[in-house]
Amino acid sequence: MGVSVRNPGQKFITTRWSLIAAATGGEDARAALATLCEVYWPPCYAFVRRNGHDADAALDLTQGFFTRLLEGDDLSRVDRERGRFRSWLLAALKHHLVHDWRREQAQKRGGGAPHLSIDADAAESQYNLLELSHDVTPERLFERHWALSLLERALAAVREEWRRMGKSALFERLAGCLTSDLELTSYQAIAADFGLTGNNVKVTVHRLRQRYRAALHEEISLTVESDDAVEAELRYLLAALG
Repeated sequence: MGVSVRNPGQKFITTRWSLIAAATGGEDARAALATLCEVYWPPCYAFVRRNGHDADAALDLTQGFFTRLLEGDDLSRVDRERGRFRSWLLAALKHHLVHDWRREQAQKRGGGAPHLSIDADAAESQYNLLELSHDVTPERLFERHWALSLLERALAAVREEWRRMGKSALFERLAGCLTSDLELTSYQAIAADFGLTGNNVKVTVHRLRQRYRAALHEEISLTVESDDAVEAELRYLLAALG
């Protein structure tokens, strides 16, 4: 969508909550909504799909949901102190499906409303990313995709940091260590390819894992009501992936 929450040129971005405030009006509202859509449409789309809508209807409904957030005053009523943004967004989406699905189905995609760019193929591939069993509820699927979105954004943030340091190639070789342990032969091969010692590689892996975890904490902190809630949210989301 071309809008990144980490773009320093976007003055409205401090936390997701400041982003939500910006999306309630003013000159930055459209850019703010575009960013909200980019971050949160995968779990919303997955929830709609799991509720029995086909891919086309789910795309329309998801786009309509975010459009409604911009055109209405829902976002102005969000209270950070009331809890996690994840919970608020899911409740708002459920309300949208119950009350507005007929209107959304009657409208042509984007007709009479601001167009929000959602990649249909990406939406469907994200939905199919997780193997579904018959007992996976829409709510559970929403949480899984929410967790995946946070993991992917944390990874993208660290990848960009390494790119700016001119270490993209090394990052791509080490990225696998973030989800599993590297084989001893992998350490040796990486050391040889990049002119490092085996100990250098081990230290670098340790620091990369620390930075990735910190980036994940940063992403989660933008969606919960306090810093104290970050660890609990992290455990909950990792359990949701399991």
